[in-house]
Amino acid sequence: MARECEACGKKVQTGNRIETRGKAKYLGGVGTKITGCTRRKFVPNLQRVHVTLPSGQNKTMRVCVQCIRSGIVRKTVRTKPFDVSGAKK
Repeated sequence: MARECEACGKKVQTGNRIETRGKAKYLGGVGTKITGCTRRKFVPNLQRVHVTLPSGQNKTMRVCVQCIRSGIVRKTVRTKPFDVSGAKK
């Protein structure tokens, strides 16, 4: 299974990690220099969540946190199997 959000399709992206040295000019230095540039991965924050689909069916999905926060995906409401607070003693 790929590292991909099942709701929005967000995947792993690649980019650069840039290593610098020196002091910035606005702080009184002579400027920063790039000493290294290596490839890196930007991995989405995926969570395994129980989701209620629009059809009313419950399903477990791998969803990014951004979809959970924005409301694209609705988590299932878990109810207690029974309530013992009203029982006699």
